[in-house]
Amino acid sequence: MGSAAISHLLKNTAADNIAAFARDENKAKDLKGKGIEVRIGSYDDISSLDLAMQGIEKVLLISSNGQHRLQHHRNVLAAAKKAHIKHIVYTGIALKNIETAAIRPFMEDLVKTEDHIRESGLTYTVLRNTLYTGGNPLYAGEKVFETGIRLPAGNGKAPFALRREMGEAAANTLIQNGHENQTYTITGRELYSFKDVADALSALSGKTVNYTDADPVTFPAKLKEFGLPEIVVLLVSGFAADIKNHQFEIVTRDLEKLLGRKPAPLKESLKEVFGFAHSVA
Repeated sequence: MGSAAISHLLKNTAADNIAAFARDENKAKDLKGKGIEVRIGSYDDISSLDLAMQGIEKVLLISSNGQHRLQHHRNVLAAAKKAHIKHIVYTGIALKNIETAAIRPFMEDLVKTEDHIRESGLTYTVLRNTLYTGGNPLYAGEKVFETGIRLPAGNGKAPFALRREMGEAAANTLIQNGHENQTYTITGRELYSFKDVADALSALSGKTVNYTDADPVTFPAKLKEFGLPEIVVLLVSGFAADIKNHQFEIVTRDLEKLLGRKPAPLKESLKEVFGFAHSVA
């Protein structure tokens, strides 16, 4: 997400107007090569956050990972207030009801962060992002073109969107006026089931890809058989359950508004995500 936002910023402003915050200097070499100043630190290191905020007007806070995520976000907000940041843009999650969501234990911090942002007094933009189209290879599995998609998602749907386009939207909220103290729900243009995903992959590959609504009780054990870490098993199972329970069935035109065009449709997005080399009608 951060890389996508920076790529779009570079099309609209000079590299010396951008600073990136990174934990690992070696992993930020590409950014340095583009002329971007890289400030090293972590969300746990308050002094590094204070240094990173020096001379900055606007901040894009992409939600952290890990069990201390809410405190990480609080640390960033505190540093932003101390540095008199003019505008903070934050990426959260788009769900119908976090209270009843299967992924609540993992995502509730994202919703609580919104409250802290509004209470901070900072000028803000909140981007509630839906599921990435780029998550489909994880849901579908490495052998999707041989075995099809097996997922306990029922007939539920999600408005999948490309991370690249979400990053572009985030960048636009930084370089455009009129997004101050706004909350946007960032979704694709339509709702898609995993049957739709399977059909699109069939059309792209020329192979028949079937979708099977897997048994939610035995599904986690099947994932563990593939050697997936416990946290990944819990997340995939949780996201599937919430898709089945229609938690992600929200469609807005906010992404279209921020992009200035319609977001990519499912087949085009999956072609990009799965790396198909040839165009498909």
